[in-house]
Amino acid sequence: MNRHAAPDEGGIRHVAIIMDGNGRWAEQRGLPRLRGHHAGVERVRQIVEACPGLGIRTLTLYAFSTENWRRSAEEVGGLMALFRRYIRSEAARLKDEGVRLRFIGDHGRLDSRLRQLMGWMEEETASGTVLDLVVALSYGGRDEIVRASRRMAEAVAAGRIAPAQIDAALLADMLDTAPLPDPDLVIRTSGECRLSNFLLWQAAYAELAFTDTLWPDFTVNEFAEILAKVRCRERRFGAVPARLVRS
Repeated sequence: MNRHAAPDEGGIRHVAIIMDGNGRWAEQRGLPRLRGHHAGVERVRQIVEACPGLGIRTLTLYAFSTENWRRSAEEVGGLMALFRRYIRSEAARLKDEGVRLRFIGDHGRLDSRLRQLMGWMEEETASGTVLDLVVALSYGGRDEIVRASRRMAEAVAAGRIAPAQIDAALLADMLDTAPLPDPDLVIRTSGECRLSNFLLWQAAYAELAFTDTLWPDFTVNEFAEILAKVRCRERRFGAVPARLVRS
């Protein structure tokens, strides 16, 4: 399948989720913000387990953005420790369930222990064919496009490509998400209605769904309900609806 072609109009196979609301969930309960992130990890486990049965082949999760580095040192440090713990605790289970884990983003700011664990887990799960689980860590959509543009400029300077060869397909191949298909659906929890620098290129034709539910409260049932509603939408990708062409 050509990953740059329009997705199957009748199918939702790749879902991307902006997992928002962990901190507010904790604050509403008088708990430290990190407790909300720990609760969010348990929700990740449940959604990942449910994906194959719901017809999802790729799940991309926005775990930590380039803007999240502005948070307090305590929260950032706690999140990094949580990511390391998640990798160690989930590696065997994900491998057994046929989940292939991939990480996207600019990982230069991550500590070496975390980077090593990420590389190890990608290798451990590389044979998974049931679900591609993509974790956006230290990721920003604008930053991704800048890095892809820089790689194209370097290729032109080195004589590997000519400027006339640069097109949308080439840029897409330079993005962190290559060779995965673009998302069919982007979900954001917690009531916010924006993409917040997430998959800006890839989500050009994605369906969008927003829910007031905070991420730690986002259940598999609600996930399934959103999928059912979106699968009833007519996805045209800029074309005229077939019923109008026939009339």
